[in-house]
Amino acid sequence: MFVLNTNNILEKVDFKEYRAEVKKINGMINDRSGLGGDYLGWTTWPKDYDKKEFAEIKKWASYVRENYEVLVVAGIGGSYLGARAAIEAIKGLKSDDKLEIIFMGQTLSPNYVAQILRYLKDKKFAINVISKSGTTTETAIAFRFLEKMAEKKYGAKEAKNAIFVTTDKEKGALKQMANTKGYITFTLPGNIGGRYSVLTAVGLFPIACANIDIDKMMSGAYDAMMEFNNGDIMTNQCYQYAVLRDYFYRHGKKAEMFVTYELQYQQLGEWLKQLFGESEGKEGLGLLPDSATFSTDLHSLGQFIQEGSKILFETIIFPKTPTYDVEIPYDEENLDGLNYLAGKTLSYVNEKAYLGTLEAHTSDGKVPNIVIELGKLNAYTLGYLFYFFMRACAMSAYLLHINPFNQPGVEIYKKNMFHLLGKKGY
Repeated sequence: MFVLNTNNILEKVDFKEYRAEVKKINGMINDRSGLGGDYLGWTTWPKDYDKKEFAEIKKWASYVRENYEVLVVAGIGGSYLGARAAIEAIKGLKSDDKLEIIFMGQTLSPNYVAQILRYLKDKKFAINVISKSGTTTETAIAFRFLEKMAEKKYGAKEAKNAIFVTTDKEKGALKQMANTKGYITFTLPGNIGGRYSVLTAVGLFPIACANIDIDKMMSGAYDAMMEFNNGDIMTNQCYQYAVLRDYFYRHGKKAEMFVTYELQYQQLGEWLKQLFGESEGKEGLGLLPDSATFSTDLHSLGQFIQEGSKILFETIIFPKTPTYDVEIPYDEENLDGLNYLAGKTLSYVNEKAYLGTLEAHTSDGKVPNIVIELGKLNAYTLGYLFYFFMRACAMSAYLLHINPFNQPGVEIYKKNMFHLLGKKGY
């Protein structure tokens, strides 16, 4: 089940006014003629993906699961966010899976890196380093630490069996290193940018290592591709969502708050923030993407959303059926006054918190809410959801007449950092 619920957007948005432009942009996406069109490979990837490499991904994921206690994924931005979002969303934050998956290469924090390295000393670990170039500072530093540790632990010959590289097919420092040292390699396709790469080996190898069914994930993405490859705004829920974002932006909203009601979906919010922030935040344009986890953040951000300045709208992702559930017990003394809930499931309480908050934020707070309703978040529905948001993001950015697939602003901090570090040429 997938429903874009627009009953709480508080305004009447006439999709017909967007009909011609959406149809035109859909054609540009399909024939890859718009700005950044060389990076639209993801649009047909659920059909065109490399079936041979897909089989290799599953084979080597099984190998990792059989031979190691920990997989360390080294990457930053799109090179880790999608995989982490999927693994945590499906497996939870306290998974009892026999293979632990942890992340490095996404920070320059000496505290975090030192603690991870100390933790790995007594673990049998494998490495998946992900970088198109191999020179991304955060990831390259992390991989240098990890590679040296693996060589010391296993010996150079055995270490190569524990290292898996996802990078460009033909060029780059990491590809050259992998060829020289004989590491198993997977490909980040040249026509797919990092933040759109979760359904490639970038995301699929770690996800498969977590024992998540990547066949079902690709099936969900394929069904979304078939459903949303449709230029009719009146029937395409993906484009309706993109149009609502554009409408709110042009009518005074400055931010979109992505909201979930499960702690294990927090990284999905982080993935969405990168996807939309890096795709649309250009030329002085774009909504600020933010995220919140309710009911936790209702005791902090909830006050601002309810009564603060009216600069935002909310997009809620709410699967109706949780992966796990617990029943609230009866207590004889009932000092906490909770016996009226005894015998009820926690999912029941969580849903009522969602419905009560929805009413409060819309009826009293006058904050528009878009609701994406799902039956259950699993490999299939998450693959579907990933594709939905990527396609919506492309449409949304093109409605602003900007390139969804470059990130010139990101390069500025790098140049400044390299200069301060004394890197040659900067």
